[in-house]
Amino acid sequence: MRPVLRKELGGFHFRRLQPTGIFVGQESLFLPWLLQIASTIVAMGLYDRDYGRSSEPGLQLSRPQTITMQLVVLTGCVYLAQMIFGPTGWVNQNLALDTLWYKKPWQFYQFLSYGFLHSLQAVQHILFNMYGLWLFGRDIEQRYGRQEFLSFYLSAIVIAGLVWNLSTLLSGDAGGGLIGASGGVVAVTILFALNFPHRKLLLMFLFPIPMWVLGCIIVLSDIFGALDNSDISNVAFMAHLGGAAFAILYYRFRWNPGRWLFDKYSSLSSAQLRSRSKLKIHAPDDEQDVSKSDEQVDEILKKIQAEGQDSLTRRERRILEKASQEYQRKRR
Repeated sequence: MRPVLRKELGGFHFRRLQPTGIFVGQESLFLPWLLQIASTIVAMGLYDRDYGRSSEPGLQLSRPQTITMQLVVLTGCVYLAQMIFGPTGWVNQNLALDTLWYKKPWQFYQFLSYGFLHSLQAVQHILFNMYGLWLFGRDIEQRYGRQEFLSFYLSAIVIAGLVWNLSTLLSGDAGGGLIGASGGVVAVTILFALNFPHRKLLLMFLFPIPMWVLGCIIVLSDIFGALDNSDISNVAFMAHLGGAAFAILYYRFRWNPGRWLFDKYSSLSSAQLRSRSKLKIHAPDDEQDVSKSDEQVDEILKKIQAEGQDSLTRRERRILEKASQEYQRKRR
């Protein structure tokens, strides 16, 4: 059957029409326009940050250090797999989000996997999405921490897929599917605008606009697009709005269902490690106090890495300050 793709900002909604099984994409009118808005980061001070500088001249190949870049690389690898298997191959047929997935409930994984697929007919589909993720994701990752950012991005993809799926079923437009990372990318972009509302981008390389304006443009465009029944651009606006709504809820209430899964997995892993450890160490009372303090500092540093400095409580900040003072005293 021929799926005619409805392209998102970076995703496609397809309908099965003919028995050929070929993906045919139609270019989104909104996407190139948005790329012009976000194509320049002169006013963002990117190269003033440590990760914007090269430590040494020349070509360097190394494993990506940030979750943002790891997601970009992973998505690129999935795209290569799509190219190898072809538009009607196993990857597209099994990883795209099918509207009628509930008829095969074991395919619920598609609510996540669809966000790593992109159109083989329009390479700008993956380029624009990954550019947006790279552009805005690093600052969000730095603010909230690696683990928190990863759980946020993956949750955004799932929630955007749920919103799109429900809206499609309620409208009676069943029998299609969705691919593309734009639900997650829109969520990251809106969260960036909420955290850095006055950070500026250059519109068409000429006119600086603050991020809050870009955020409003994205949301309003998607709202009007979702309400326009005559729209023929094949853009899945509801997936965008699902991602944007999740970003607002997260910013306002720190609501993140993915965090629960990560915390559950971390607690299970810690319990397994403790159960495997048979080594017992006896220390005098004074050394026990030092060991306990070191353990507290280690836990706080892990929390900063996972959730960012903003997640620390007053007590945890005092512990770090005291540990820092003690460390400086010992160095004298």
